[in-house]
Amino acid sequence: MAPIPLSLLPDSAEISPAGRLAIGGCDVLELAADFGTPLFVYDEGHLRGRAREALAAFGAGRVVYATKAFLCLAMARLAHEEGLLLDVATGGEMHVALAAGVPADRLVVHGNNKSLEELAGALAAGVHHLVVDSFDELDRLDLLHAEGLPVPRVQLRITPGIEAHTHEYVRTGQADSKFGFGLADGVADAAVVRAVASRSVELVGLHAHIGSQIFAAESFALAAEVMAALTERYGLPALTLGGGLGVAYVEGESAPTISEWGKVVREALDRAGFAGQLYVEPGRALVAGAAVTLYTVGTVKDVPGIRTYVAVDGGISDNPRPVLYGSGYEAFLPRATTSERRRPVRIVGKHCESGDVLVYEAFVPEDLEVGDVLCTPVTGAYGHSMGSNYNKVPRPAVVFVSDGDARVVVRRETYHDLTRLDVL
Repeated sequence: MAPIPLSLLPDSAEISPAGRLAIGGCDVLELAADFGTPLFVYDEGHLRGRAREALAAFGAGRVVYATKAFLCLAMARLAHEEGLLLDVATGGEMHVALAAGVPADRLVVHGNNKSLEELAGALAAGVHHLVVDSFDELDRLDLLHAEGLPVPRVQLRITPGIEAHTHEYVRTGQADSKFGFGLADGVADAAVVRAVASRSVELVGLHAHIGSQIFAAESFALAAEVMAALTERYGLPALTLGGGLGVAYVEGESAPTISEWGKVVREALDRAGFAGQLYVEPGRALVAGAAVTLYTVGTVKDVPGIRTYVAVDGGISDNPRPVLYGSGYEAFLPRATTSERRRPVRIVGKHCESGDVLVYEAFVPEDLEVGDVLCTPVTGAYGHSMGSNYNKVPRPAVVFVSDGDARVVVRRETYHDLTRLDVL
């Protein structure tokens, strides 16, 4: 019932004496009026600050931004400007990064099922390295080598058998995974032997990613120790430990900072005697807290004795995480940021699904009414990037704010966009 915790708001958030919220020096209600809702608002200073924190924790040239968390031309350019490499998992993500002016040799190419076309494009462009995920991928690289394409630097993705304490859909390090070469069953060793002997690849290291939204720092330490031993065993110069650092989404949650994550990983590698090059791939930890989503309340429906539904003009098309993972969010009114939130409601979207829920149990000020702008914080990761046009709802605009200036970096879709690809 307390006001929204300020720790969940972007770094530049300011609240006027009247309780109105500003981000990046821009009044949030004015942003909603100027650009419409739903609207993603990103604090550019927050994004740059987290990138710099990661570089300080892990070193220049060692931080690879996981673009699946949030990618557009402006974000790709910002990450590159701040000295980050970019992790791209599809040909589409690679296209966006290159279109933003990111040099190919600053891209790391991921994916558990890279096509021949995607691999050929990556090799021809000259990416920094590939993370190879399967024997089938090694077969494809053999074919491309025979066609005269350049020999790529590669890391092999290993599933080390570590089960991170997170949602089953975002665990990736356990033995039962679609990703990588299993360590426990000897497949990882067989992959290393093949890659070392191959003329189609240059094996430069190993890679592991144990999952996402991880709060337990000891999980990262265990992965570091296991993977360092394997990397050293084969005398390889580089090790990537992925990302997955969790962030707080709701009141009462806490997560390690990027600096604390770096300290835990570095200490684990020191204990293991690892002296090679370390790479990490943060995504959510860099961008989640940088953004809020603004909605307009369209209906308030009281079901006596059960609950109150507050319907907004977005929903699962701009934030599917609550439906996919049961993820929790907070909500508040940016016109009354410091007000107590005593009214329990369920915040739902406008889609034709009973499961179209944004916040299952939200608390809002008692005077919430139709027409209010409602805000959900910590929406900078996996909202825009996982968005859809379900029910043919146009996707929201994305605005970057900084020093009192607001700029559209992704325009709002129009109804014309919904039929642009159709063929009669």
